[in-house]
Amino acid sequence: MSINVVIVMNEFDKIIIVEGRSDYKKVKRILNEPLQILYTNGTIGMDKLEELVDSHMLDEKDVYILVDEDDSGKRLRRQLTQELPHAIHLYVDRSFREVEATPDNELASILASANLKTHSNFLKGYHHHEGN
Repeated sequence: MSINVVIVMNEFDKIIIVEGRSDYKKVKRILNEPLQILYTNGTIGMDKLEELVDSHMLDEKDVYILVDEDDSGKRLRRQLTQELPHAIHLYVDRSFREVEATPDNELASILASANLKTHSNFLKGYHHHEGN
């Protein structure tokens, strides 16, 4: 059974925009606060972008952009920046390149640094080296 997403979306004051469904799933699992996560499936045309902004009332909300640090992610970030100059940009480390490839604790730290609530278990042991 599907949920009528249109009603739910407009209840959120915060929205995170990511590129793909796998990014959506990862970010959703780490976050611990009610907000809308939208994914674009890569770069999008201007018509789709304007439709996204209008249908989700993005001009009136706190918008966070979290995309991959590759060419398509940078292109999408530029598109979103033009349409949403008020958006807050979050960046994954270039060594991971992709949101999906970023370790959970690293991604939780990025989200927490933007004052977004994350599940505390993702931040535990953040400063320990992998494998210890």
